[in-house]
Amino acid sequence: MTHQTRIEARIAEWSQQLPQGNLYAPMAYLMGLPAKRVRPMLVLMACELFGGKAEDALDEALGIELFHNFTLMHDDIMDAAPLRRGHATVHEKWDVNTAILSGDAMLVKAYQLMGKRPEVAALFSGYALNVCEGQQLDMDFERRDQVALAEYRAMIRLKTAVLLACALRVGAAIAGASVEDNERIGAFGEHLGLAFQLRDDLLDAFGDPARTGKQQGGDLRAGKKTFLLIRGLEVAGAAGRNELRDELAKPAGLRDVHRMLAVLEDLGVRAEAERAVEAGEHSAMQALDALAVEDARKAPLRALAAKLMARSR
Repeated sequence: MTHQTRIEARIAEWSQQLPQGNLYAPMAYLMGLPAKRVRPMLVLMACELFGGKAEDALDEALGIELFHNFTLMHDDIMDAAPLRRGHATVHEKWDVNTAILSGDAMLVKAYQLMGKRPEVAALFSGYALNVCEGQQLDMDFERRDQVALAEYRAMIRLKTAVLLACALRVGAAIAGASVEDNERIGAFGEHLGLAFQLRDDLLDAFGDPARTGKQQGGDLRAGKKTFLLIRGLEVAGAAGRNELRDELAKPAGLRDVHRMLAVLEDLGVRAEAERAVEAGEHSAMQALDALAVEDARKAPLRALAAKLMARSR
């Protein structure tokens, strides 16, 4: 049985056991949407990497995925996003208040699963708070005219990368990995997560909507301070070009996203972002190489990292 098969079976079992009613129906709906299940797979893979059994980490893998989906449910409200994975978001299908409350209850459900081992609970609590800090920074950036690339990287580290590190460190802790290796596997997750988010920025802007399930250029239309927009404004300003600022001066619904994409391509910002993704992936591989584990056992994580970096949705 593959890791994804195990996880999907555990999610289906969990969803079937939920009580009836509008508090729980959105949880089952969101957890039932097509998903890559990267974070729970990392829990299982890290546990096996250090000699543990995947079955022993299934509850924590589910807990990580519940927490991740809780953040998505609330993020979609904050972003007023109509679609999630090609389907209506929870607040669109039900309403905002139901989505807020159902998300809160989903967080409680996650903590119930993550609190069985003190060392796991401590790791999870710290990283969960980091994710909330990252989301707040993301919202803060929307109200600011200028954001530096270093600030953006710090934000995506908190909002996205640390949860991958958390998943890996939780799996490693369950298997009894050394403190040093637990930290190294966390570094692998952080670097991979940073590259993953930069790839996500690229897919939002340049990906095929039929594959991504999102509006093309949604972040640009909303004026979100992503790597592409931050760097694009820097390079455009140095080149004396005003197209991006002209579009940002318009109401979001009237912005010409295709014009903005053409400028980012022309200025070399897309290519620069691609190089940043590759650099993050390289750093992740270096952290994985440093683990005191035989290379053959690292192969599944290498394969997953390669798959994530090559994805088109």
